[in-house]
Amino acid sequence: MNTATDERFADRLKRRLRRTGRTYAAGAERPLRGYLTAMTAFGVYTAAWATVVRMRGRPLPDRPVPWDVALTAVATFRLSRLLSKASVTSPLRAPFTTFHGPQGPAELYEEARSEDGKETIGELLTCPFCMSVWVASTLTAGQLLWPRATRTTMGALTALAGSDALQLAYGALVDKTTGE
Repeated sequence: MNTATDERFADRLKRRLRRTGRTYAAGAERPLRGYLTAMTAFGVYTAAWATVVRMRGRPLPDRPVPWDVALTAVATFRLSRLLSKASVTSPLRAPFTTFHGPQGPAELYEEARSEDGKETIGELLTCPFCMSVWVASTLTAGQLLWPRATRTTMGALTALAGSDALQLAYGALVDKTTGE
């Protein structure tokens, strides 16, 4: 292919992508380019982990051990909420979000900034469901590369989740018995 053909192809592709974005968004602002970048970053991230696991010669298990799945699920839940909602981690989110107030015990309600390049990152950082994909992938890779340290960390996160549940249950019991 020559340069002129390459440029025409690139122009047609850009027009098609813009038209797809307009059609998909139906008049709303949707940062599809940012989402595509985030998906690409996640693909690169997981490919890098997979490469390291392979280079280290770590065997993959035939099937996941149920205990590890449960431990990973609870640890993922807790770490995702800690990263995306906790007051103490708000400095990590601040460049990409705007504070709107408290939301639940020791959690914040923040919204992604709509500035270029910050909206998608802000959405990722304030969404525990979105964050959990990255956290679960990281914990899974950690189990393959550093199983003892990762399981110890996941055990601590699971204990923290259990402690949170007990704190909330205790608070609800106190509220119920004092009539508040």
